[in-house]
Amino acid sequence: MESKSIEEASYHAWFHHGNTDGYITMAKKESDGAFRQYHYKPNEMAAELTNWLGEDVYFSQNTFYKPFRRIENIRKLQALYVDVDAYLFNYAPEWVLGKLELEVFDQQIPEPNLIIFSGRGIVCVWLIEPVPHKALPLWQAIQNYFCEQLQGVGGDTKALDAARVFRIAGSVNSKSGEYVRAQYRHDYRYPLRDIQYDYLPELEPKKKKGRPSKPAQLFNTYRLHHARLLDLTKLVELREYAVEGYRETLCFLYRYWSCCVLSDSKEALRQTLEFNSEFRSPLPEKEVTKATKSAEKAWNAKNNKEANEEAIKHGYPGAGYNLKNSKIINWLDITPEEQRHLSTVMDGEEKKRRKREANKEMRREKGMKTMQEYNDIRKEQTEEKLKVVQQALETHPNASIRKLAHYTGFSKTTVQRLLKQIK
Repeated sequence: MESKSIEEASYHAWFHHGNTDGYITMAKKESDGAFRQYHYKPNEMAAELTNWLGEDVYFSQNTFYKPFRRIENIRKLQALYVDVDAYLFNYAPEWVLGKLELEVFDQQIPEPNLIIFSGRGIVCVWLIEPVPHKALPLWQAIQNYFCEQLQGVGGDTKALDAARVFRIAGSVNSKSGEYVRAQYRHDYRYPLRDIQYDYLPELEPKKKKGRPSKPAQLFNTYRLHHARLLDLTKLVELREYAVEGYRETLCFLYRYWSCCVLSDSKEALRQTLEFNSEFRSPLPEKEVTKATKSAEKAWNAKNNKEANEEAIKHGYPGAGYNLKNSKIINWLDITPEEQRHLSTVMDGEEKKRRKREANKEMRREKGMKTMQEYNDIRKEQTEEKLKVVQQALETHPNASIRKLAHYTGFSKTTVQRLLKQIK
């Protein structure tokens, strides 16, 4: 039985990740509810599976560029997925799958590549052509859409983040005692853009002026919050993780924006604690949890209709934290040099500098020359004309300006100007 479990787990991991790169997370739930996790490169994972199999074993659906399972560390997005908690409706997993095959697959959403029978429900997994972390906002928009189509049978809205882990085939679900297995349906990897065009055309920018559609608004908001998270981690990296004096503020912002990106306060806290652990001098976990609790409260308010209406009445864009760049820069004392490395947190001067650089690049792409290039060309042309005039003078030393103009083909004004440089 053990060899069969390892074989099934190995095939599941290979079928899902193929020839990917980056770190894959293996995780196991301990008896006290805590997660033990470790990160492997794809070529290491198969050899390590024998040390992991048993009850409640999971692996990450996407890969990370460093061994920390956090949203901002995503290296490659490998798959889309929806966890269907059929047991919440007392539905049998096989009945749910039959319903989806009849009414949903290849209609509202494409057919999954594989189905994981997780012990009490199913996980639908769509493999995609690997894309980098920059595609995360689009990926998340499609995730949310897929889950909406499956909510009627138990689609879990709190299991949609890119750092999610799911049970691996060959392991056992301790809650049900069921053996986890995978059903492989096809091996075609969907291009992410094809899914967007076929199923979420409302994400395309509108040519006409006006208010963007709700899906487009959510897409843009997610993109901003994700970019904020990346800026926060980049800032810590720039300071070489020595952030004493700013730790609480960094963790507070990280927890709030993680809640916005993940829509899962529990997972957001886990990732915040891991973020804190990377500091040279981390704060105690209890202190982080307590000091940043208001971030979670603000996120809950942001998702509360009444709280939003009340905030708008008082002149705010909505509930939650709508922080301006100036406030973030002030809170964290972000220098002009640091801002050059960030994508969204910047002051007016940095925005102007980037616009100037963008304009220069645009002119270069159009074949337009910079002022220095223009001056160099003018200088070279002047030197060539000087040579022509000098040769004419050597041949006709007593020639008048009118005659020199005739011999050289230049205007009298040009000859006069060049003669001043020769003399």
